[in-house]
Amino acid sequence: MVSLRIAVVSFALGVCGVGAAHGQFNATPSSERPAAVNAPVPALLLQGHTVFLSNGGADAGLFPHPFAGTQDRGYGSFYSALAASGRFQLVDSPAKADLVFELELTAPNGPLSGNKVAGASDPLPTFKLTVFDRPTHYVLWTVSQTIDPANLQKTHDKNFDEALTSLLQQLMLAAGPGK
Repeated sequence: MVSLRIAVVSFALGVCGVGAAHGQFNATPSSERPAAVNAPVPALLLQGHTVFLSNGGADAGLFPHPFAGTQDRGYGSFYSALAASGRFQLVDSPAKADLVFELELTAPNGPLSGNKVAGASDPLPTFKLTVFDRPTHYVLWTVSQTIDPANLQKTHDKNFDEALTSLLQQLMLAAGPGK
């Protein structure tokens, strides 16, 4: 078992070409590092025009506190913002759509570790938007956005809205201007 772990680590270091075992991981000045690879965005996302927005739901315990409204608040707000963007035409049936967007809001599960010094943090409520190719139901793209914590109800609600705006901006950056 130990030799398998050593082999996996050796393989990973060799494939990555990283000298992390010798303290060289961050030794290369940023001006000499290779540029990040720009992976292509799926053509179906760039070319898609008609969209069915699916309500993936919201976990229990988020409404009415910390967020005002009901569990479909995120869906309704995102639907309106997506329609107003003009990039996609929203349709009332998946059968009429090029793409299906599924929006969900997940609640935090609690701290990953009680030891905050080791880097664990409390997870935050998160919006996740998954883009599916409607005919094949393959995932084409996913964007997510956490909702910043707050102490006051109105600040919770402002952060909720800002997270949805950020999620839409991320989608639009990936999807491009459209046809």
